[in-house]
Amino acid sequence: MRIIYLGTPDFSVLPLKSILDSGKHQVVAVVTNKDKPVGRKKVLTAPPVKVFATEKGIPVYQYDKIRLEGVEDMKKLNPDIMITCAFGQILSQELIDIAKYGVINIHASLLPKYRGASPIHYAILNGEEKTGISIMKTDIGIDTGDVILQKEIEIGREETCGELFERLSVLGAESIIEALSLIESGNVHYQKQDESKATLTKIIKKENALIDWTESAEKICNKVRAFNPAPVAYCMLNGLPFKVYKAEIAHLKGEAGKILRADSELIIGCGDGSVALKIVQKAGGNAMQIGDFLRGNKFTVGEDFN
Repeated sequence: MRIIYLGTPDFSVLPLKSILDSGKHQVVAVVTNKDKPVGRKKVLTAPPVKVFATEKGIPVYQYDKIRLEGVEDMKKLNPDIMITCAFGQILSQELIDIAKYGVINIHASLLPKYRGASPIHYAILNGEEKTGISIMKTDIGIDTGDVILQKEIEIGREETCGELFERLSVLGAESIIEALSLIESGNVHYQKQDESKATLTKIIKKENALIDWTESAEKICNKVRAFNPAPVAYCMLNGLPFKVYKAEIAHLKGEAGKILRADSELIIGCGDGSVALKIVQKAGGNAMQIGDFLRGNKFTVGEDFN
């Protein structure tokens, strides 16, 4: 089939690669977001999907809003199907109707749970034991279309968002090949989603990563995992952000936000017990294992950690 592939971040690269490696389909174009300034020096940086597509000699189209700028371009490419994967833009019905088989989406959750922008983050935040990939037929709603297939995986008890991203990208790469075969053969079955079980996730912002020490140890540790590698869970220490990359449930009891131990370990009281910080980064410093950090930074039991 003639395919237009729409994606932006690293997560989108492996599924695109799997389509090319299959040798069964022709990717006639890749669509992605515009290059953006990144980092403190604001270096103009191409999306990972653009970098990969360019290396493979695939034409790349970039739009701020494809539904306003790219409809005629897409029509001229005459695709059989369009595939979205973490594209980050809303499609119009006019775009959805261009291809013979419409648009299908590679979504990183077990729909209808965790629709929207941040399904992987929220699965970890909410302490889910499993998640997966859904291949769905796109309609005008937000991840509301009929499901073609789903593949499930377990979430590790200490697994970070970054680690789960990588595993789900691999699973998405496997799933899209199977879905394309079903569609092309005519053996596809479209399953409607149960709207009563739907949840919608929002875009993650830095303020969402602020640690609230009055919450339970489990919730705090889930937040640390969910926001690693970005935007990174943090609290404020002496008026400056203090980042936490890894934390574990501890077994001391004490007041929320107070330091309960500060020798070889740094343990902070929370809503139902305590949390041991394992990898941290103070403002202006580097991320460090807690033992190394405490050799150069002294704290007092009973001190506020807010």
